[in-house]
Amino acid sequence: MSFNIGLSGLRAVNQELSVISNNVANASTAGFKSSRAEFAAIYGGGQAGGVEMSNVSQNFDRNGDVTRTGRGLDLAISGNGFFVLKDDNGQTSYTRAGLFQRDASNYLITASGNRLQGYVTNDAGELQSGVVGDIQVKAGSLAAKPSDTLEFVANLKADASVIDQGLHPFDPAKADSFSYSQSSKVYDSLGVEHTVTQYFVKTGENTWQVNYAFNGTQTGAPVTMEFNTNGTLKSPTTAPVLNLAPAGAEPITLTADLARVSQYASDFNATRNQSNGYTAGDLTGVRVDADGGVYATFTNGQSLLQGQVVMANFANPQGLLQANNTTWQQSFSSGQPVLGAPGSGTLGGLTAGAYEASNVDLTGELVSLMTSQRNYQANAKTISSADKMTQVLFNSF
Repeated sequence: MSFNIGLSGLRAVNQELSVISNNVANASTAGFKSSRAEFAAIYGGGQAGGVEMSNVSQNFDRNGDVTRTGRGLDLAISGNGFFVLKDDNGQTSYTRAGLFQRDASNYLITASGNRLQGYVTNDAGELQSGVVGDIQVKAGSLAAKPSDTLEFVANLKADASVIDQGLHPFDPAKADSFSYSQSSKVYDSLGVEHTVTQYFVKTGENTWQVNYAFNGTQTGAPVTMEFNTNGTLKSPTTAPVLNLAPAGAEPITLTADLARVSQYASDFNATRNQSNGYTAGDLTGVRVDADGGVYATFTNGQSLLQGQVVMANFANPQGLLQANNTTWQQSFSSGQPVLGAPGSGTLGGLTAGAYEASNVDLTGELVSLMTSQRNYQANAKTISSADKMTQVLFNSF
């Protein structure tokens, strides 16, 4: 009986050494979760029968360190949850290893070719929450968008000198005919950049006149601005509309928003001066926001939403089936996955430009390794001792 008990101990410790060795070998594997051998005593008819390894559990409670890489498609989960993957056969798996890249078709994939899953967008670029599919960067280039709104936020100096328009009629070429000027970039339907310049002329107390020029040529009728005694805009109450005619392109109908222009004693200062148009651009890369939003970035500085990374969590992660060291599959024991955006519900946050390293405690594993070696030697000693006792017994006859 002692031989069998000793052999069971050797067998169990040998299995534990395999678990520890696997942990040590994967100490640098992204998204790896360390395992632990769990043992149970064997009894037969009330008599001790040795030991067996009853289970190998994984440590999903401890996160690995977040390692910064600067790569836009490296993603790290801080907290609960898994990335959702799908292979060519439609098989779904789950991982913590957030090392992704683009394939030839601009799908976001792992090194093994599994596609990252997320909420997809429709043809208008609108996110379809609840519709999960392969995340793909669909746009190779971004068409030009003509400007139709000019947002302008500024302060006009309250104690600026009044300009006598009889002596100094407005002329864009003469600096003494206006108080301040500010140029803005606008774009036509071809993506060609043009300049709209606003000239502010103080005509009286709390009264200003705005003249507009398109590519250096005066356009449209002047607009009168009146301010309240507390410095806020009194009129106009509706934004002026400029009808511009760029050569070779469709006409531009530009709404010049002046609602947030103020008049205080501080110097003239434009804090916001931007139109909503842009020129055409080519795809330069992909970035992922903290909320999982996947954006294509273009040479014109614009970003276009392509989808949102979806994460999954399980009632019992220990019940997941191990596919390989860093991917798992759903089982009856794990329960159904709960899907959601990063940071929602019980799901952890997402960090772009980084990945989650292995959560293996190398020092602890080496200590466990030495303990297992001693346990192996002790079990081997029991077999040796039992053998000697048997020899003594045989020699006594």
